[in-house]
Amino acid sequence: MQRESFLSDDCPPMGIYETLYAFRDSFGQFMGTPGTHPWSQGFPLTTPLPGGPSLPSSVAVTWEDRFYPKAWGHPRLREAIAEHYNGFYGSQIAPENVMVFAGGRPGIFSVLAFLKNHVEVRIGSIEWPAYLDILTQTETSWRVVPFTRENGFHPANSAYFDRAGLNAKTRLLAIISNPGNPTGHTRHGDELRELMAIAQEAKNGILLDEAYELFHHSTGVSGIAYVDDLDESNVFLSGACTKGLQCPGIRVGWIIASRRNIETLSNFSSFGMGGVSHPSQLYAAELLEPKRVAQARDAVAAHYGMQRERYGAAFRNMGLTVHTGDGGFYHWLELPEGLNAHEFNRRLFKRGAAILEGFDCDMARPHAKDPSYRSPYGSFFRFSFGPLLPETFDSDVAIMAEVLDQYRADRAAGR
Repeated sequence: MQRESFLSDDCPPMGIYETLYAFRDSFGQFMGTPGTHPWSQGFPLTTPLPGGPSLPSSVAVTWEDRFYPKAWGHPRLREAIAEHYNGFYGSQIAPENVMVFAGGRPGIFSVLAFLKNHVEVRIGSIEWPAYLDILTQTETSWRVVPFTRENGFHPANSAYFDRAGLNAKTRLLAIISNPGNPTGHTRHGDELRELMAIAQEAKNGILLDEAYELFHHSTGVSGIAYVDDLDESNVFLSGACTKGLQCPGIRVGWIIASRRNIETLSNFSSFGMGGVSHPSQLYAAELLEPKRVAQARDAVAAHYGMQRERYGAAFRNMGLTVHTGDGGFYHWLELPEGLNAHEFNRRLFKRGAAILEGFDCDMARPHAKDPSYRSPYGSFFRFSFGPLLPETFDSDVAIMAEVLDQYRADRAAGR
């Protein structure tokens, strides 16, 4: 008889990984192998973009870099991150406002793990699947803000801070990916200014996930541009080398926050994380060289803007409803009447392709799958053009169109 497991059974894989495992079981190969189409994958091209900077091929490591890393991050990288925001957005943050993590999600997890009990999170009903897992595992209290066709999957800023039914003690922390994952909707200019003003009011805060900071026609969008006094706020900005800097594999991310909140996070790192690899941090500092980032900003916005536009036009032509915003590298799409994303994926698997089902982005769904739950996003899906080379466009569109045409033919024949 098998002994009892000492670890919790309440830890299913994130929705994206569930899709990857289902694809492997159906197609017989892992997504990413030759002949597969990684439309469900949220990573960028890791080769130079047209007009973009080269990517460093090595980094020098000295005897000092073989010491234990500092809990809060390498001084050189913290300075480079602060200079990045100050130089591009006119902010005045110090290295002491920066905490380095092994990627974006450990930083987000850490912020939520140390929230006080009287802080309630508000999050859109459609967001990055991992938020649901993190909120659940940290036992965070949260409510969803509806994303609907009627509000264009882009609710007003004030919806995140509605205090109806709350007592005076409750504080509100909005979690927003900006540009949005999976919708691509982006708050910038006056709308972002308004959001950050509300987030800096008494009893309010925000965790703004800016992983897709460079993927917008403004060639960079960050809430830090509208923060009046970071050290007197509960503003948390999450950034990383993962997307715009094209280096998900080095696993370097960061949180920008008040010195007091950074101190809490660094104290946690001293016993719970132990710092981040020095070579990875030194590589990240190379990526953040200002002239290099300026070149990357233009190249990222141009390349992915082109991809967004042409895939969007093709999807409309094949009868899909496009609900996408103007940022990120995803399309948020609605299937024709009668077809749900689960069945669509089942058909795509046979052709070596997969999308991310809208169900997995539903922040109101049960953490463990409940067959009785009916998500309002069953006919929606996320298509990623992040890792796609321009030359795969024709084959991508052909596969998608063929699967949809076959569905329509099967439906007409009563199959």
